[in-house]
Amino acid sequence: MTPAARAQATLDLLEILFPDAGSAPAGPPADRALADYLRGRRYIGSKDRRAVAEQLYGVLRAHARLGWWMERAAAAPGNRLRLIAWLLLAGHESVAAVRTLFDGSSYGPEPLDAAEVAAAKRLAGETLDHPDQPLDVRHEVPAWLLPQLRAALGADLPRELSALAGEAPVDLRVNTLKAERAAVQAALAEEGIASAVGRLSPWALRIDGRRPVAATRAFRDGLVEVQDEGSQLVAWLVGARPGERVCDLCAGAGGKTLALAATMRNKGQIFACDTLKGRLDRSAARLKRAGAFNVARRVLKSETDPWIKRHKAGFDRVLVDAPCSGAGAWRRNPDAKWRLTPEGLDRLTALQGRLLSSSARLVKPGGRLVYATCSLLPAENLAQVERFLAARPDFRLVPLAEAWPEELPGKPPSAGETLLLRPASHGTDGFFVAVLQRRLEAAGAHDATGEAQGQVGGSAETPPLESA
Repeated sequence: MTPAARAQATLDLLEILFPDAGSAPAGPPADRALADYLRGRRYIGSKDRRAVAEQLYGVLRAHARLGWWMERAAAAPGNRLRLIAWLLLAGHESVAAVRTLFDGSSYGPEPLDAAEVAAAKRLAGETLDHPDQPLDVRHEVPAWLLPQLRAALGADLPRELSALAGEAPVDLRVNTLKAERAAVQAALAEEGIASAVGRLSPWALRIDGRRPVAATRAFRDGLVEVQDEGSQLVAWLVGARPGERVCDLCAGAGGKTLALAATMRNKGQIFACDTLKGRLDRSAARLKRAGAFNVARRVLKSETDPWIKRHKAGFDRVLVDAPCSGAGAWRRNPDAKWRLTPEGLDRLTALQGRLLSSSARLVKPGGRLVYATCSLLPAENLAQVERFLAARPDFRLVPLAEAWPEELPGKPPSAGETLLLRPASHGTDGFFVAVLQRRLEAAGAHDATGEAQGQVGGSAETPPLESA
């Protein structure tokens, strides 16, 4: 592809994501749109695919700042101007170079019109960041979420938001059902992929840059899965042991289910549940490749499915990896933050509360309920736990120091009774985990459930992480 053709491909994708040229994406999630676009154009080579993806995600990561500059330049918003502004401000191209890209060729964008040329000249020589930009614009977050983020991050707010606006690393989870970490690291190195061991999870390997992991023999043989190191810690904190009965209530495509199978060494039984059959179906191939044979998959109608009542007090461990805003994973899904609305967040927190209430019925006396999100927002995290404990005195919050598995290196990476992982501080996506234990003297008085309906897996506002 020529540079002009790459620019046109990026414009095509922006038109899919922003079909009305508005300030918030209204099309499909960016990762899905990109995958579908490239799938329909097999002729595009790997180098060009990477270039188009980098250009698209560059524009998305600069969304608020580009909007600020377009308004400052008195330019009418639109996808063409969005890309033009990014090329000038982030790509440091000259106006002449941009006009060369927008060349009107059969594979390139139409030439700049007079208004676009005038806007480009006003933006020329500027940089993407400017001292007059407010905090929300500078750090690419919706202004209405700043109070919650400030409550969660405190004095670290600028540093963490800066990290949250950047690119995420690529982490792998070694499948210890089949191999040890050192052996997998050596196998990847033989295929030209260097890696470093993680500092939080004994399963983790981190690779440099975007490498074709799925094409390696180690991946095909089920020795590794792509999974953020923070996500691996969620599975460790479930504390599932060989021979136990475990329920992964929001299992999705099975990323944490696979990790649970490893901690259980394929002994005992895991029920992987979700309301989205397609996601559970995708987990089948992953489970087979990994050699995880102690998993039964179950499609539920809702978080109050009769299956839950039939299995009340039947599990040693229950994981609720709840649908959430995905605010801890904005590095991977930079468009997701602009899709979230106050009303959408309210719907998610209501669903999270129903999930906690319903899932508690599955836990044996003495068993543990682990609540997790890939969010940094207190409304989805501590507030949910506090509300649950107020309604369920038969449960207690297990302090993080007590819940921390002995297999993990060092001490817990965050202070307090719950785990909050943050991109700048821990090098992971943002994750929250609370470990709740049902008291041994628990009776059945709290086993009633409401009639509210809703999905169990996936998010109403953001797509699931491919690495989850």
